[in-house]
Amino acid sequence: MMMLIGGCVMLPSAVRAQFHTVRYDHGHCRLKVVEAASENAGSKVAENKPDAMNAKAAAPSTSDDTAAKRKEWIGRYMSVSYPLRKIKVNSPYGVRRDPFTGKKSKHNGIDLYARNDEVFAMLDGQVFKTGQDKRSGKYVVLRHGDYTVSYCHLSRILTVKGASVRPGEVVGITGSTGRSTGEHLHITVHYRKKYVNPLVLLNAIREIKTTTYNYIIMK
Repeated sequence: MMMLIGGCVMLPSAVRAQFHTVRYDHGHCRLKVVEAASENAGSKVAENKPDAMNAKAAAPSTSDDTAAKRKEWIGRYMSVSYPLRKIKVNSPYGVRRDPFTGKKSKHNGIDLYARNDEVFAMLDGQVFKTGQDKRSGKYVVLRHGDYTVSYCHLSRILTVKGASVRPGEVVGITGSTGRSTGEHLHITVHYRKKYVNPLVLLNAIREIKTTTYNYIIMK
């Protein structure tokens, strides 16, 4: 599965936060804009992106050895992964109408469309916690440096606390456990202990994929 995710190619789109779906096309992934996000997702998402995930910062140093440089770019390309093979945002980050109460409430993550899908680690890191409760259902929490990523409502957990994870490594299977109206993958992201819109991370991954792939195919 890691090679499938590592082999995905995300085509450029607007930098601002949007609803996306990813689909395969001859072994690659192609990004298609489905609809613009609500005001809660906001056009300022990219402006708040932490420097640690800046695509330019991910670029390798210049080298006269073309083969070594190409290998380094491929390594950068493989250093990030999307959490699902296909990505479509069902419910964005921010204030929304709670599906259970009908009242407006803060949604601290995003909900992705899923149907018994494998869930992948997005970055190198470690399994910080796994468990189950009435709200999140079965969940996995991964730590990637200053980032902490939670995957909730899983049907199965396929990793253990303390395990090291690589980008594209399967950590669970999507489901509808806990406080859920139907199957989906709920993702929350903390950056230095503060909630951030997960699209910040997804957009940064897209930029790294795009930047490195453009170099690889041109060389």
